[in-house]
Amino acid sequence: MQGMSERAYAAHVGLSRGAVQKAKETGRLVQHADGSIDATASDARRAATTDPSKSRALPKASTPRMKPVPDTALSAVGDTLREQGLSTPATGGGTTFLQARTANEVLKAQERKLKLAMLKGALIDRERAVGLVFRLAREERDGWVTWPARAAALMASELAVMIADDGVLEPAMMQKVLESHVRAQLDSLAEVRIDLS
Repeated sequence: MQGMSERAYAAHVGLSRGAVQKAKETGRLVQHADGSIDATASDARRAATTDPSKSRALPKASTPRMKPVPDTALSAVGDTLREQGLSTPATGGGTTFLQARTANEVLKAQERKLKLAMLKGALIDRERAVGLVFRLAREERDGWVTWPARAAALMASELAVMIADDGVLEPAMMQKVLESHVRAQLDSLAEVRIDLS
């Protein structure tokens, strides 16, 4: 026998014999002419074709290094993990695949939560809300701009009646008349309602 048996290779890589048989059937192992397994070539082929997230065995030191991840991506992963109270990777290549995958799952969950809130009507469109608040503020400003012209005639007639009785206008009377008209103006402005539907 030139190479390893299925059982010997399974012990070599830390997998079950069934997993080795499955890898053999799918062509992920290199075999010699006698059907035995070429361990070195098979290790390289498995490393190249195995998804790290589905691998149970720890990567060996001989595993080829992957492309470095940019620092901006690492900081985004770190921010996401930090928001959730999870351990954060060190910037500069210290992120593990598991940390990146966890951050990705957290972001997907947050995105689903926002979509669900929008579907339930708990969130509103920012531009629409800003437009509604702007319209409301403009209506309130316009109400106050036109108020003196409307209230002046009413106040003058009320004050003229008060002065005619005794000939003296006290500051308290002026304040009382002004307060009653300001309250009436505020009551009319309170009737404005924002419709977010």
